Amino acid sequence: MLTTIMYVTVYVTDQDRALKFYTEGLGLEKHADYPGPDGRFLTVGVPGNLVKIILWKHAPASGQPAEPGDAPGPLILESDDLRKDFEVFRRRGVTFDAPEPVDYPFGVRVEAVDPDGNRISLRQQHRVNR
Repeated sequence: MLTTIMYVTVYVTDQDRALKFYTEGLGLEKHADYPGPDGRFLTVGVPGNLVKIILWKHAPASGQPAEPGDAPGPLILESDDLRKDFEVFRRRGVTFDAPEPVDYPFGVRVEAVDPDGNRISLRQQHRVNR
């Protein structure tokens, strides 16, 4: 029986540049960073979360959809205050595909773009009052 998701992979052309974006730009933590038989194994993650993101060196556009329009990016990260985080990330130099977060029936959403063009969907779900 499967028990959890361990890793997701984002393909990047420059692991050091990607590490800087994901840690300094989005505020994720660096976890693993060591050479392996198939290349450098580099992971980041949300503090306190078990799922880690592998920043894997690969040729340009390896993980990109042919038409990025409405296709989700390889990552969807949740925020408890997306509008506040959006302003912090923008001050840190993160670029977005829209001038500000947009309201949807499920909550709020905006797409960040990493240095390799990977789209990272940042979302905040509506809180349900009980």
